[in-house]
Amino acid sequence: MTDAAAGLGTRLVIGIGNRFRSDDAVGPLIADRLAAAGIPAIEHGGDGPGLIEAWGDHETVILVDAMKSVAPAGTIRRIDAQAEPVPAGLFHYSTHQLGLAEAIEMARTLDRLPPRLIIYGIEGVAFNFGETLSPAVGEALDAVCNRIRADLLSG
Repeated sequence: MTDAAAGLGTRLVIGIGNRFRSDDAVGPLIADRLAAAGIPAIEHGGDGPGLIEAWGDHETVILVDAMKSVAPAGTIRRIDAQAEPVPAGLFHYSTHQLGLAEAIEMARTLDRLPPRLIIYGIEGVAFNFGETLSPAVGEALDAVCNRIRADLLSG
């Protein structure tokens, strides 16, 4: 089924992270759930230039990634990247020189941002090697999927 056939226009969800780094797997796991429900969603490792290439000419892009701040584990933060800058300190678990926040600001400078760019950050607590999410991050999965569905239907 194409994006247009699904009534989703040119929309894409990108789940960022590493499946083998505990809570960092939350983005790919959400992408899996949404793709299984017929929503255009892919997994991405998070390198900045690759993200810009991945979202290409999509009109609406939703990025999902683990974040680390002082918030409790499982906290969900929604950022409208067209309306506000992305705090660089939240998404710093990339192994690449150019992470999520830097990629967005570079794309903004190059006029390569999608018309609608939303980021969902889920506060993680465990970023060690492993394939199990912390309980609080696991509990946030359904809520984030539901919020993404609502965003895609509203825009």
